[in-house]
Amino acid sequence: MLAIIKFGNHKSKLFYDILIKTQNTALLARHFASTAAAENLDRKNIDDVAASTEEWERAKPFEEIPTMSTFKFLRNFLPCGKYAKLDSSEMMLAFREDMGPIARIPTLFGKEGFVITHNPHDFEKTLRNEGIWPNRPGSEALIYHRSVHRGDVFQGVEGLIGTQGEKWGTFRSTVNPVMMQPKNVRLYFNKMSQVNKEFIERIRNIRDPETLEVPANFEEEINRWTLESVSVVALDKQLGLITTNRDDPTATRLFQSLTDFIQCSMEIEMKPSIWKYYQTRTFKKLLTSLDGVMDITKNFVDEAISRLEEERKNGVPEKPDSEKSVLEKLIKIDRKIAMVMAMDMLMAGVDTTSTTFTGLLLCLATNPEKQEKLRQEVRKLLPHKDSEFNEAVFKNMPYLRACIKESLRVYPLTVGNARVPINDVVLSGYRVPKGTRVTMISTSLLKDDTHYPRAKEFLPERWLRPSKAETENATNECPMNALKASSPFIYLPFGFGSRSCIGRRIVEMELEMGIARLIRNYHVEFNYPTRNAFKSLLIYVPNIPLKFKFTDVKD
Repeated sequence: MLAIIKFGNHKSKLFYDILIKTQNTALLARHFASTAAAENLDRKNIDDVAASTEEWERAKPFEEIPTMSTFKFLRNFLPCGKYAKLDSSEMMLAFREDMGPIARIPTLFGKEGFVITHNPHDFEKTLRNEGIWPNRPGSEALIYHRSVHRGDVFQGVEGLIGTQGEKWGTFRSTVNPVMMQPKNVRLYFNKMSQVNKEFIERIRNIRDPETLEVPANFEEEINRWTLESVSVVALDKQLGLITTNRDDPTATRLFQSLTDFIQCSMEIEMKPSIWKYYQTRTFKKLLTSLDGVMDITKNFVDEAISRLEEERKNGVPEKPDSEKSVLEKLIKIDRKIAMVMAMDMLMAGVDTTSTTFTGLLLCLATNPEKQEKLRQEVRKLLPHKDSEFNEAVFKNMPYLRACIKESLRVYPLTVGNARVPINDVVLSGYRVPKGTRVTMISTSLLKDDTHYPRAKEFLPERWLRPSKAETENATNECPMNALKASSPFIYLPFGFGSRSCIGRRIVEMELEMGIARLIRNYHVEFNYPTRNAFKSLLIYVPNIPLKFKFTDVKD
């Protein structure tokens, strides 16, 4: 084994990593003493290994993590039980109330038990031990749909949402170069700008001429805008959902399928379910919704392929790679990968973006001084209401980006995150063996003054970098510094590490363009209570009538 280190830096580092991961302090120390290569290794790493080993030895056993008997746990989910009618956020807070800030959930109906923690230090330890192929547990029903129920269609190409290990890594490495490059996102400036203009005009047409309020079902209009925007990227097509093609039955079916997927997934993934032994009505409804998304997406991808083939037959020159859409590039790689990636974009990018957009509108409507500050920034970049977007605009919107970040803190998308650490870790003083699912609940921490000073306020300024002058004159009472979070691991709206949201750039562009043009055209108000504005299912979704008031900006 000693010879491995002598073969070169790559193998030396590989072996060193193995020693670190296995926490083999003694062997690592011998290598430090017996090899020349060891002189180049950081002494701090071996100290960290020793400290980690000591921490593990001092920690309480895994079995002592507070828990609840299987019988009592199930009883709480029965009709009239404590957890029966709670949404996912309320349920996690109820677990904390009953079992404490770290708890062990029992194994139920073929679903392995797991650890829940509300401690940011635990978040960091868990995420620092996620490995090269992070295991984000959940979405078991989705994987069943793609590997068993419709395995004939997917044939082992199952996408990003629910897969793990090498299968996930292979798919991600294939689509990353297409999805993550900024130059690919720029292709959609003009198309998304057109969608935004249609949305702005739709608001003008549907608002009450006297009150200037939009109807209570304005959430549907937001969903149409979001789906239209995502479709421009995922399907390389404008569906006309905002104006010209509002009654398209295919679009109606897609909306319903996505809604059913979110609602049913809450029951199947986050509550005790016997679907692995017996296909319940909810599980069957979930499979039907996934069939709907699959069929519609497959048809759109097939249509795009036919269109491209027809253009080739008619002698239309092939576009240079710099002008090809995401769908075109993925089709060139693999037709099935293109279909599944389009499906994942629709499933992960429609409701999430609608929720984020709604939360941001509520924050701006109820904080008019922040809205006006944003409008002043936007006005400089879009001098006219119909000014077009370009790269210069996107490089100069720090306050807009801060508003989006702060709204995601005030109205988060999910209750938290989950991982399966590849190493033994100590969480909140307890031993948690590697391979144990750890669910990290951040939803309550985001509004806790302990972690976010003035947490109840909408303060985009907490996300801004201080100017040079502010930095030079900084004191312990600097307002911006005083607003920072206690830990960067509490706020992770786009995930963490290599498993972070692959569509982040596209979503950010969609939100930035959408809110910038809307604020440039309208003063936004919301004159109703915002208590319980969202309910938490698989993700948070709007829970109140969205009767926003839109008053035209004068110039």
